[in-house]
Amino acid sequence: MKKLPKLTQATRMLVCAEDLGMVPECVPWVMNELKILSLEIQSMPKDPTTRFGKLSHNPYRSVDTISTHDMPTLRQWWDEDEERSQSYFNTTLRRGGPAPRPLPGWLAKDIVSRHLTSPSMLCLLSFQDWMSIDEGLRLPDENAERINIPANPRHYWRYRMHLNIEQLLAADELNEEISTLIIQSGRK
Repeated sequence: MKKLPKLTQATRMLVCAEDLGMVPECVPWVMNELKILSLEIQSMPKDPTTRFGKLSHNPYRSVDTISTHDMPTLRQWWDEDEERSQSYFNTTLRRGGPAPRPLPGWLAKDIVSRHLTSPSMLCLLSFQDWMSIDEGLRLPDENAERINIPANPRHYWRYRMHLNIEQLLAADELNEEISTLIIQSGRK
């Protein structure tokens, strides 16, 4: 409470904390006092008794996302642990049968849509997670989507967009899908 108030008062921007992992007990109280947004990642729930966070339980004063620069993208996460993604498919998404592999666009779109409808004030999705909904435009190799692997000093900030702005503007079907998802979620 010595440094953070000065930082939060120095800007009109919303402040978000990366309150993941081992967070000291004082952090939630300080964040609440200073109205700092929390970071909510469904695959990293803050409740240690829960395997996957419930999007509907996200606090309003939060940022919902699927992945960060230091994590696997949605497609990588889906394929790195079959038992975990199968459990997510059956319990969180409430779908029966075996989880499809690799992650199909229609299922990525469903996951993105669910995140957009969370009660979080903001929903920020990486370019790679948006692209996961379009099997024709996303990279063929999901491992080429990873931005950073903190444990590997030789793999940092390597990802580069594989489409230029003109190609993105011309991707009418993807643009329409994204627009529809945002409108349906009530976000603008």
